[in-house]
Amino acid sequence: MSLGPLMIDLVGITISEQERELLRHPLVGGVILFSRNYADPAQLTELVQQVHTERSPPLIVAVDQEGGRVQRFREGFSRLPPARRIGHEFDLDPKAGVALARSLGWLMAAELRACGVDISFAPCVDLDYGVNEVIGQRSFHPDAAAVAQLANAWMHGMREAGMAATAKHFPGHGAVVADSHLVLPVDRRPLEDLTHDLTPYRRLIPNGLPAVMVAHILFPAVDRDPASLSRLWIRDVLRGELMFQGVVFADDLSMKGAAAYGDIVTRCRQALVAGCDMLPVCNHRPSVIELLDKLDVEPQPASSLRLVRLHGRAGAPDRAALRQVPEWSRARELLAQVSAAPALTLDAQDPKA
Repeated sequence: MSLGPLMIDLVGITISEQERELLRHPLVGGVILFSRNYADPAQLTELVQQVHTERSPPLIVAVDQEGGRVQRFREGFSRLPPARRIGHEFDLDPKAGVALARSLGWLMAAELRACGVDISFAPCVDLDYGVNEVIGQRSFHPDAAAVAQLANAWMHGMREAGMAATAKHFPGHGAVVADSHLVLPVDRRPLEDLTHDLTPYRRLIPNGLPAVMVAHILFPAVDRDPASLSRLWIRDVLRGELMFQGVVFADDLSMKGAAAYGDIVTRCRQALVAGCDMLPVCNHRPSVIELLDKLDVEPQPASSLRLVRLHGRAGAPDRAALRQVPEWSRARELLAQVSAAPALTLDAQDPKA
């Protein structure tokens, strides 16, 4: 059985019998985990193993583990700083900032792989324009070139740990005020003014970026549909102009930002036609059941092959063995340094000057 296009969630720290039936449905291809699914590393490892054994090839198990306020698993995992903290270190010393990004990307991925998790939806490559609170500190930097360098290093760190990176939120979420979890944000810039937002993707894609998550944002000067449901954005810009060949995720299609474009079945159909490979539908079980009952999908061999490539690399050390790896100790040392409060520099200039 090939992997289907739906990524669904679980209610708690174990899998119910109803959920086992859902996971076995051919339309399902992955599971996204949240804080409610986590008690401790041992429980997480068992849960992931159970998900993986439900199907062959195994379902993809994902989580949002960026760091900062977006880190689903905390106790028992390294507490990662927000991306903007890495950007601060880059401002002080670009070489050290890039090394830090690579090391923390590795640390995040290695700890997840030790529990069997396949992917983390990271890095966030949105630019920090200073207007969007839902992005804010999740952005590495306001400067596109800096974001590109740091995200590329983070991606390579993840790859070294055996995990595929997912850049988000294409084509850029940083310049809108609204939160797409609640409403549909509108960015009125024309395509030619989005050059900086696309810069990280232009850097990451030639370096083997495995996956992209597309945002629920409307760019009316570019297309009448939001990016996540847009053939123009996905097939023409992302796959055509930028020559991206990896997996395309829609952002969660149960979010309010997509709700104006029809019921859940209509939204998912449009996202698939637009070119998305996998559609997360989270925190609304009735929508999942409706999709499994009503969504008709033609087999997409190329999409299925892309999805299978997202599985975490086999042979990852378990948690006990990971702590014996020199890279883990080095990464933890860097994490301790960056987690300390930054030095305060006093400005002795005359305030009237």
